[in-house]
Amino acid sequence: MPFTLDPEVGAVLGALFGTDPPAKPAVGDVESRRSNNDAFFGMLNSQRPPVPEVESQDFYTKASDGHKILCRWYTVKDQKLSGSPAVCYAHGGGMISIHIDFYDSVIKRYVKATGVPFLVIDYRLAPEFRAPTQVTDTYAGLDYLISHADELGVDPKRVAIMGDSGGGAIAASMAHYIKRNEGHPVSKQILIYPMIDDRTTTTPESIAPFAVWDGDDNKTAWAAVLGDGRVGGDDVQPTEAAARMTVEDAEGLPPAYIDIGELDLFRDETLEYARKLGQAGVSCELHVFPSVPHGYDAFAPGSTISRRAFEERFRAIKSL
Repeated sequence: MPFTLDPEVGAVLGALFGTDPPAKPAVGDVESRRSNNDAFFGMLNSQRPPVPEVESQDFYTKASDGHKILCRWYTVKDQKLSGSPAVCYAHGGGMISIHIDFYDSVIKRYVKATGVPFLVIDYRLAPEFRAPTQVTDTYAGLDYLISHADELGVDPKRVAIMGDSGGGAIAASMAHYIKRNEGHPVSKQILIYPMIDDRTTTTPESIAPFAVWDGDDNKTAWAAVLGDGRVGGDDVQPTEAAARMTVEDAEGLPPAYIDIGELDLFRDETLEYARKLGQAGVSCELHVFPSVPHGYDAFAPGSTISRRAFEERFRAIKSL
């Protein structure tokens, strides 16, 4: 039987886009995708209810080239932290779009539900900044969190890296970056429908009707991150596109929680990534949620399947 779309998610998509979704930008058109994503996520963020139980504070740290990086620290209001776990988070957007303001209510939802504080990193976007800038900027944020653990009330041995979509790409590659460079160890990697393989540039026919993010989008984003001539090439490293890892590369990585939608372009690369983690002896909890496309929880957060996914993520975060 062919795939079908979850009816609750489908109803929301229908309300948002109608029966005639907008035309996709041409391959290579980063600016149109950037403006479309910014407008769409800005609209979603404006519709989400406030979360007054969670407050945020901005810090700044420096990248290796001296660039000033914004790090936004989210905690439960009036919570006194001591020896707390924490999450270092990279936001989605294909590494070419979106900024952390659009993730405000999303992060607050995680913090409210788990009590675990989050540090969200405003990494620089491609193509203005190529790989590995997105990873090294986010690592600079992790370094800030670990270096200031005492004053933030955090246990540096209980810090996870987490991201969704393009942010999942960053979190996964950062695990490899830490291993290769003997950086600050982390206790868990939490990857939400991660974008991890630059070789995924076509859309399978079976999921094409549901592809919110398709092969053309992915080809455009990876060309922006790596440079046109490197996409699909032999010299791409797991620190740039994590799916390039071998089983040997996977050895010694932190345990993983991963979830992905059945109708997501990234499904197969995610399944293969989890398989290699298992072959390397790395614990990996994997969820494949049926009948949902990429980003389903962002535009249909109240759907039954989204609430189920959030509960699994909350549990993974609390396990820290």
